[in-house]
Amino acid sequence: MILDNPAWHSLNGPHAHFAQAHGSARRYHPDVSVFVGLPDRRDDGVWRDLASLVGAGVEVPITGATVAPPAGWEPVTRGKGVQMVDDGVDAHPDEEAVVLAADDAQEMSALVARTNPGPWRARTFELGTYLGIRRDGRLIAMAGERLHPPGWTEISAVCTDAAHRGQGLAGRLVRAVAYNIRSRGDQVLLHAAASNTNAIRLYHALGFRLRRETTFAVYRTPPVRQKGA
Repeated sequence: MILDNPAWHSLNGPHAHFAQAHGSARRYHPDVSVFVGLPDRRDDGVWRDLASLVGAGVEVPITGATVAPPAGWEPVTRGKGVQMVDDGVDAHPDEEAVVLAADDAQEMSALVARTNPGPWRARTFELGTYLGIRRDGRLIAMAGERLHPPGWTEISAVCTDAAHRGQGLAGRLVRAVAYNIRSRGDQVLLHAAASNTNAIRLYHALGFRLRRETTFAVYRTPPVRQKGA
């Protein structure tokens, strides 16, 4: 199923205009996202394509990996996650939520830096619609859309400033983003680190169910070989 490899299907589908390619490997433009896309079947040629695409000595997040990279790829980190899908979320618009755009990019990046909801790049907001809540003119919470495999859209970057937590803002924004996704005819998914039990508890309460457990890892591509080495 496409949800077993969502980045690959996003980069070969609705997000193809963000894709950079070499052979069988894909990646988002580095200003947009850190994610790469690899086919389900990964032989040594696929890994060579990816190394050529991103360059030598570069850290690359690998998701949905059933086969580890070959020798020469240095493991950096590894962790467990969950993939969850909409199972009856009470999705509806939020009167206080506003659509965020390029003019809000600096504030969005600053909020991400304070809250660390996951990978974020300068143009990540271009991946889909991001909604935010402001208080006294300051952006204090947001959520938006990231991966977009055909027929599905992922909710991501769910974050709230520490001074405003406990007010239900994250849940409100998730419902509002889910409403937008459903209104286009897509289904809703999201990912979370398995260690983020508070977020997982919230998502269950909102009406998401666990689809599968996932593994995510970061590897460093092989260094450039010196001639004669």
